Amino acid sequence: MRRDGHDRSDPWAENAMSKGRLLKNRIAERGLVQVMAGHSPLSARLAAEAGFDGIWASGFELSASLGLPDVSLVSMTQHLETMAAMVQASDLPVVADIDTGFGNAINVIHAIEQYERAGAAAVVIEDKAFPKVTSLIAGGRQDLLRVAEFQGKIEAACATRRDPDLLVIARCEALIAGLGQDEALSRSAAYCEAGADMILIHSKQKTPDEVESFIRAWDNPVPIVVVPTAYPDFTIARMKALGKIAIAIWGNHAIRAAVTAMQQVFAQILKDGGIQGVDQAIVPVDEIFRLQGMDRVKRDESRFLR
Repeated sequence: MRRDGHDRSDPWAENAMSKGRLLKNRIAERGLVQVMAGHSPLSARLAAEAGFDGIWASGFELSASLGLPDVSLVSMTQHLETMAAMVQASDLPVVADIDTGFGNAINVIHAIEQYERAGAAAVVIEDKAFPKVTSLIAGGRQDLLRVAEFQGKIEAACATRRDPDLLVIARCEALIAGLGQDEALSRSAAYCEAGADMILIHSKQKTPDEVESFIRAWDNPVPIVVVPTAYPDFTIARMKALGKIAIAIWGNHAIRAAVTAMQQVFAQILKDGGIQGVDQAIVPVDEIFRLQGMDRVKRDESRFLR
């Protein structure tokens, strides 16, 4: 029996299919969906055009794009505004990375209200203490909340949502904190009891072995979400063989790809003393115009400007 007391028969207030329902439908159809990280509306649009099933509104990527460390320095307002713009930029469902929920359970209530209103398909809340430290940094402080306190956050999120299809995903950081599989399993089961729709299990090991071991030991019907950033050998085929994973998030590849490209192009321009060596290697300005929607602007100008 779920403890959140949420009546899943309550109709969603809007007639159109919600993004949460769209994401659930894709999971039901495909078994495992692929979600690409983004940090801007442009990156969201590119992820949609590439053919991904959803977009990860990444706190890490947004922090990096602002030149900030991922240690809870980006405000809820900054992340929310970016996520809302990403929702508008494509038709894909957006999974919002809201870190620790920006505070305690009371802060989570406010966050869920705002992110749902902005069109999020899902929210991911992690069981770290606020302010958090990014998971994959070597030697980083990884303090976890008491289980009961984090259960309260999950219960608050589930009780607050108006759309029963808005996915509340609990991110368990026990493996990141070095607490072992038993602690990760125990915490994850407690979060499911509190109402979590899915469990995101994370690891900073260089191979998928730790996560695979967790998934094999997971005997709960609640699906698993993975973010195989540190262990790139964890392929979609390998995930499907385990049979319990619903979402694979490629967690920071948009910002890393952007940095790689900019570093290479900037260095080449300085080396060549001009842009002649890079002009043919980068997209033409017309491609940027296309992504910006300038064709529609031209049509609207022709129709309405008199």
